[in-house]
Amino acid sequence: MLWFGGGSSGAPVPEGAHLVWSDPPLWVVGPIPERTAKTVQRDGVQLAVLGPCGAGGVELERAMSARDLASAAGLWAGSYTVVRHRRGRNEVEILTDPAGGCPLYRVSTADGTVWGSSSRALAGLVGRQVDTEWLGVFLADKQNPLPGRSSWAGVVPVPAGHLMTLTQEGAASVTPWWQPSRRSYEEAVSLVSELLADGVQARVDGVAVSADLAGTDSTTVAVLAAQHGRVLALTAHPEGVTWGGDMKYARQLRHPSIEHLHFPLGRAHLPFAPTTTALPPTDEPAPSSGLWSMLSEQLLSVAAQGATCHLTGDGGDNLFMAPPTHLADLARRGRMVRLGHDAMAWAQLRRVSPWPLLRSALRRDTRGLARPWLERPAWLLAPAAEAPSHPNGADAALFADVRGAAHATHQDVQLAAALGIELSNPYFDGALLDAVVSVPAAERFTVRRHKPLLVDAIGPLLPDAHRSRATKGVFAGDFHRGVRENLSPLLALADGQLAERGLIDPGPLRAAIHRLALGVESVWPPILAALTAEMRLGAVAAPTPTVWAPVSEVAR
Repeated sequence: MLWFGGGSSGAPVPEGAHLVWSDPPLWVVGPIPERTAKTVQRDGVQLAVLGPCGAGGVELERAMSARDLASAAGLWAGSYTVVRHRRGRNEVEILTDPAGGCPLYRVSTADGTVWGSSSRALAGLVGRQVDTEWLGVFLADKQNPLPGRSSWAGVVPVPAGHLMTLTQEGAASVTPWWQPSRRSYEEAVSLVSELLADGVQARVDGVAVSADLAGTDSTTVAVLAAQHGRVLALTAHPEGVTWGGDMKYARQLRHPSIEHLHFPLGRAHLPFAPTTTALPPTDEPAPSSGLWSMLSEQLLSVAAQGATCHLTGDGGDNLFMAPPTHLADLARRGRMVRLGHDAMAWAQLRRVSPWPLLRSALRRDTRGLARPWLERPAWLLAPAAEAPSHPNGADAALFADVRGAAHATHQDVQLAAALGIELSNPYFDGALLDAVVSVPAAERFTVRRHKPLLVDAIGPLLPDAHRSRATKGVFAGDFHRGVRENLSPLLALADGQLAERGLIDPGPLRAAIHRLALGVESVWPPILAALTAEMRLGAVAAPTPTVWAPVSEVAR
């Protein structure tokens, strides 16, 4: 497992860790790439940047002496955590990124506060018990988790876009540092172009790179990476089908530094198919748990050809193709003509009635606008009253969506790390989120063009076919077939630990799984939440917890 962390003076340290500095302790665990662990020490100041980051020597020097760490280091290209310790001051500063792509957690111990990038590792300090209440809220709405709690009892998340300050005595305070900027559309286009290029470069310099080659988002990342060297670009397609869908667009992309790799999907790659590579344990349920047979083989195939860093387009939809949550903002500002026009346009595009959109907008119901299909599953027994509130307004909805997706995708990063692959997602960079949300919500929205802000920022990088593409590969049929061919083990999951904890009623869940096997159109997210949560509980049950020791013993 690859992770990093630290603590107040005297706090314990995980055995096997490499100490970046020892008082107060800061460590990394596992073979974390050097380019994602930058450290500078001078004149009694220690600074560490952990995670892919585009900052160079001048920027790091400026951050060391800056009065306000966040203003100096908060919006560099990349997805990272900044740690600063100034001797003579009774504190350590830990800065989290705005998008949540590099999540952090903390625990309180008798020896002070300990923080880290793995909640599962920190759980060993506080009893290593799954938080059943958090799990119940996850099952109800996996994109809107219980605030201030993690999947492990006693392990507290450090919110995205916040500064945590630790004193030598072990006290911790957490304050927000990020507020979205405001820019014109033209300014944002230029900045998105710059930040995407810099974020990709921070990840690929000096390493062997592979990338997904599918939709506009992943293709953009692959082309940006190819400006710095060879890229092994992987396109998945149904076995025996070599044209259409993502393959059609992949074949139209020609770049001297991109080597195409076709990955035919057969029966062994269906969702929920058995695999000889056991599902690794993760901090929380990983979105790709049900796709592990496919994902693991894809990652192993690029690793066999020398790749160590794999780039994805995850997060592009969340940033650049938001649902019409801006309708609530239009209603609040009394812009009824624009409200009616946009609601009609969206309804025509999606072939639905505009009236539910208008009702949700007038009620300021951003959740109803973003996910009108969301209902409480029939099998869920967890108390409904524990569900948290939902964001109000289009900007808040975008923050929540991006942060939720970034947090979930970090679990896939942990899956890949277990195979020795660095899975990286440039669309979850905090500075990029700031650039996108700086554009007023109504200007970010249009049904006439696909992802206009991204396409305008890309410029001539992609062929016309990619820049005008408005579709992406769909694998819903594979999910139905995967459920049908693996029905028995999936039904067994319904009678697992979630049922033992009183969180689900297995009967209705088994009935829903049977409907999926029959090909009945269903709402997938709550079913997948239950299945992946059960799979993850099984994965975390066996591994030995992290062993902690005094810093003096680890430093020897």
